[in-house]
Amino acid sequence: MVDLPAPMQAHMLQNMRGHLVVVDRLLQLLGAGELDEASDLAESELGMSSLDKHGASHIAPYYPEGMRQAGTELHHAASRFSRTAQEGDVPSAYRALQDITASCVACHAGYRVR
Repeated sequence: MVDLPAPMQAHMLQNMRGHLVVVDRLLQLLGAGELDEASDLAESELGMSSLDKHGASHIAPYYPEGMRQAGTELHHAASRFSRTAQEGDVPSAYRALQDITASCVACHAGYRVR
């Protein structure tokens, strides 16, 4: 269990829900063969370049180390996905997308918030 102040819990939940919306959109784009758009979306909304947008440095100190690591891995995986999608190979992009969701699964399996 992770104890977060109410404002940090709301911030985290807003980020996670937003991440889920992005993953859903990435699936739609991959299914439509729109890899360039998927690449751009992944990097701008989930990749390493999105950390300031999500207030990562603001909330990370409240997370246990393993939770921080899972979050960091999610952002690295999104940047890798972006690069893979740019290559234009749909099966490879789907495999790279699974690395993003694996980070989500790992964090949700290990942590709960009160």
